[in-house]
Parts: sequence; C-alpha cells; structure tokens
Amino acid sequence: MSADSIIETRELVRDFRKTRAVDRMTFSVEPGEAVGYIGANGAGKSTTIKMLTGILKPTSGHVRTCGLDPMRRRVEVARRLGVVFGQRSQLWWDLPLRDSFTILGAIHRMDDGSTRARTDLLVEQLEMGPQLGTPVRSLSLGQRMRAEIAAALLHSPELLILDEPTIGLDVLSKQRLREFLVAERHEQGTTLLLTTHDMGDIERLCDRVLVVDHGRLAFDGTLTGLAGTVGAQRILVLDLAGPTPDLCDVPGATLVQSESDGLRQRLSFDSAATTVAAVLAHVSSRHEVRDLTIEEPDIEDVVRRIYAASGRD
Repeated sequence: MSADSIIETRELVRDFRKTRAVDRMTFSVEPGEAVGYIGANGAGKSTTIKMLTGILKPTSGHVRTCGLDPMRRRVEVARRLGVVFGQRSQLWWDLPLRDSFTILGAIHRMDDGSTRARTDLLVEQLEMGPQLGTPVRSLSLGQRMRAEIAAALLHSPELLILDEPTIGLDVLSKQRLREFLVAERHEQGTTLLLTTHDMGDIERLCDRVLVVDHGRLAFDGTLTGLAGTVGAQRILVLDLAGPTPDLCDVPGATLVQSESDGLRQRLSFDSAATTVAAVLAHVSSRHEVRDLTIEEPDIEDVVRRIYAASGRD
C-alpha cells in the first residue's frame, strides 16, 4: 500500500451481535482508480462502505479514507468524498432541484459563484436543465439518480463511492449515467469505488474488481484475471460462408452450439491455453469466415464459481 492511497484498510473487522460482517479485510485503492466491489447480499459490502465513510466504527483494524481516520475526522472526510446510496437520497424531497444544489453548496462551504458554476456544468453534462424547477419528489427514478450523482460531485470530491447507483433504472438511463461517469473520471481524475449487482456497471466503469465473500476478500485483480482464476471460458462466435460440419476438432476450443446448418457456430476456449487468433487461423484454413464476435465470460457466473469453490450457495 502506498502512503497516498485514497482508501486503505488493513485487517479491518466489524462484528455485530451474532455476526462478523467484515473479517480481516485488507485492500487499498490508489488515486484515479475505478474499482468494483462485488459480492452476494450479506457479503459485507455495505458494512465496509459505512466504515469507510465514518458511519460505522470498526471493531478492530485500520481504515483510512483520503488519508484520514473517517471516524475521528468525519467532517474533513465528508468534504473530500461524495457518496450515492441507491436507496437513500441527499436531496430535499419537496424543494425544487436547484434549491438542493444551493443548500449542498452551502453545506460544503462553497461560495455562491463556485456553486453556480459547478451546478451549471453538471446540469449540462447530465442533461438536467428542464428538471431544475421540479420538486425532487416529482422526478422520475432516472432523473433523480442523475441528480443524486450531481449532488455527490458538486464539491469536486477526490473519491466517489456509489452503492447500487443504477438499481431499477432502464437501459437508456443506465447508459447515460455510465457515459457521464467515464467522462467525469477522465476529466477530473476522480477515484471511483462502485458496489453493484449489475455486472454491466462493473464491465463498463471499472479497471479492477474486488470480490468479497463472508466478509473476506476472495479476489483482487482485473476482470480478465477474475475470469481466469475460476477457469471461465470466452466464446468465439463464427459466421461462416456456407453450410459447415460441426467444428469439433479445433485445438484448444470446444464446440458449444451450431446453428442453421453450421452457418453460425460458437466455440468456447480458455485464454490461458490458446488465443482468438490461433482458433480463427485453424478454422479459416478450412472454411470461409464471414464475421466473428467474441463474448467475454459472464461476470455473474464467474462470481458464482468463486462462491461455489468456497462452499457458498
């Protein structure tokens, strides 16, 4: 762990009366990283976030957020991070949306000019102009979630923690939020910690993934590495020029499906054992390939495999 880690935990423990929710958790997040934090319900994700933000006190162990003890220096930490909980709001329900931004700017001790400038920028980027005069209670779920993220980013925090930010959103709303978060991170260098059950969020937003199981860290690495750890297979989908016998003899690959007289065939392969180029070269030497696509391992399946290996349902 580096001295300037945005998040640092070491042997972090949180006990409740009959349960150990977080069990000797150790990991760090460096400035500018985008990290997905995933696991089953009850695995310890939300408890960890509550300790990172100073809501819960650890039973034992070490935790630092933005270099500070989040329990002892909660106000200072709050000024340096933004948090969005999918099921909780930081907006004023009965007030027009613009008033929430004004109040939050005052809470974060921003001057009026800075609050207006930052609000205008976020409103433009998140396409919220028509909603500024609307009471928060009248916003759609997608509009409200965009407003929640704007509120969390109003004071330009170093760290943004998102807990289930796209839960219940339609496909278009999810896409808009993801595109904005990618751009915000690129332009501002914001560090992102994301917990979600939507693996599309992890795949599109995160460089690294932490998998937690029974309060313990089960994996820390890239999505590709996660898939490789449990032997998940990639799928090569081949569209062939004419009817083709089943491709059962391709070295390093296994036929999983053949459709329409063999015009489309799906081959699974292990990236550690062979490559797309090698599989394609073998098939192309015998048959004309019109098109191909590659399907990455389903991350939910990968996580299930990790749980199965540890004896978890």
